Amino acid sequence: MGRLLTGFSAVFLSIGGFLFGYDSGIISSTIVQPNFVTYFSSPTSSEAGGIVSGFQGGAILGALSISWLADKFGRRKTVFIGSLISILGCALQAGSATIAMLIAGRLIAGIAVGLLSAVVPMYCSEISEARHRGMLSGLLQWMLSWGFLVAQWLGYGCTFVTSSFQWRFPLAFQLVPGLLLAAGIFFIEESPRWLMEKDRFDEARTVLEKLHGNGSNQEFLDLEFQEIRDVIVAEKTLAIKSWKGLVRRPSWRKRLLLGCGIQAFGQLSGVNVINYYGPRIYQSLNIDTTTSLKITGISGSLSIIYCTIGLYVLDKIGRRIPLIVSALGCGFSLLVATVLDEHYKPGEPASNPTALRAVVSMNFVFSLAFIMTGIISWVYPAEIFPVEIRARGNSISAVVNWSLNLIIAQVSPLAFQQVGYKYFYAYFVFNMCAALCYFFFFPETKGKTLEQMDMVFGDQLALDDPEGTAKKEKAAAGIHIEGA
Repeated sequence: MGRLLTGFSAVFLSIGGFLFGYDSGIISSTIVQPNFVTYFSSPTSSEAGGIVSGFQGGAILGALSISWLADKFGRRKTVFIGSLISILGCALQAGSATIAMLIAGRLIAGIAVGLLSAVVPMYCSEISEARHRGMLSGLLQWMLSWGFLVAQWLGYGCTFVTSSFQWRFPLAFQLVPGLLLAAGIFFIEESPRWLMEKDRFDEARTVLEKLHGNGSNQEFLDLEFQEIRDVIVAEKTLAIKSWKGLVRRPSWRKRLLLGCGIQAFGQLSGVNVINYYGPRIYQSLNIDTTTSLKITGISGSLSIIYCTIGLYVLDKIGRRIPLIVSALGCGFSLLVATVLDEHYKPGEPASNPTALRAVVSMNFVFSLAFIMTGIISWVYPAEIFPVEIRARGNSISAVVNWSLNLIIAQVSPLAFQQVGYKYFYAYFVFNMCAALCYFFFFPETKGKTLEQMDMVFGDQLALDDPEGTAKKEKAAAGIHIEGA
């Protein structure tokens, strides 16, 4: 029963991922709708840019706020705050009468999405058992894919309507996940690790029993509670509350660099260049708009299948190897597509329709390859930080993600205008650098509890107790421990 509650909580919280994906994906189809263009008197490029970048700027602010919100009010209340902010921002967008009102709504909704993108995987990692943590924390990416998919097809379907419903309904639909989160947050438990960090040990023990108990695993619960409590108490004796503390301790500094690095490499894979400017890329290949929208929709559908498989295998094969393979796959698929485009450009004597179709197929290969990077870029930062700095570490990591997201969104149109498809050569290099960093610098975290991460990163606060770890593993498997 307990593990069922844990799974339900993680799945429910992943609605925040759906909001993330839908809010990010819906605006590209909304601002080109004929009724939208007419209603707002043909928005200028700077106004359209403000609508897009306002969301990303808000997300940076939201991610940064996690550094104190999640520690002060707890993970559960922070999710609730994010859902309320989302409702306000999305309502403003749906009822917009001016461009300024729409940009303000996008900014506010962006704050909510930035906040949720950082706190949801962190919350899921803290309520999960080690053997299922990757899958449950990675549900954010799975639901993000669903959000993008719904945004793509809903935007496409609304093109057949001629009234303001054409753009108001897709924007109003953003309210649904926010309302669901706000209403359902009262049915899930607070993070037991946050409760222990606040010295609320009895409440934490009760929550652990609800989340991980099955009526016959008391030994496992005793050992789990003891491990979490002892490590948190040990960390608090040497706690460094200042921001400088994140970089003054070598093990914390390394974790911060890895958390920021994996988020940076996720953006530098090139995924959002394809997500944001897919239709423009296909247009350069002489593919009409209707066909390009269908290609994008099919790719989004396949991404959900890929992500489902990725979540299933993540806790079986670990984080490090999938990251390396993913980066190599992303890099070489972009390289092949760029070389083909360069040598068989549409309209030139050497143009080859088969080669150009292969360019499109490489985008599908890229989508498959990126899945593990997409999942693990949220899982890894959520699990590597000790509880004392987990909120701040996840906050900074998410800020790096959203900051690069904003930069790439602004730079990419100019890059395409200047060098065309050759722009992807840069992302090939970024992916090769990512693969090398994953190989040399990123330790494996599969199967480790959050408290055992101290040993993974060489932190002396870790309670080096192999015998206790072995007992816990046996208890989890249902093996009785003599003398326990």
